[in-house]
Amino acid sequence: MGYSKYFPIEHYLNQITVTLTYAEIEEILGFELPPTAYKREQWWENNTANHPQAKSWLNAGWKVARVELGKSVTFEQNRV
Repeated sequence: MGYSKYFPIEHYLNQITVTLTYAEIEEILGFELPPTAYKREQWWENNTANHPQAKSWLNAGWKVARVELGKSVTFEQNRV
């Protein structure tokens, strides 16, 4: 069984990531992130039991892939 001729668009879309600076995230939110978001990578974990803020990106179908503390956060599609 072969791939559809349209598989390349699926593959491309599955590779998309979004990187936002902390300033961009705060602009979207309309408030400053807490100090722990700047100091601890754990704040960005994809775990809604311990990190209720994760619900926002997980509900949107994304997960945190990489964090540069105090600088940026990279999100990727959450393929379950």
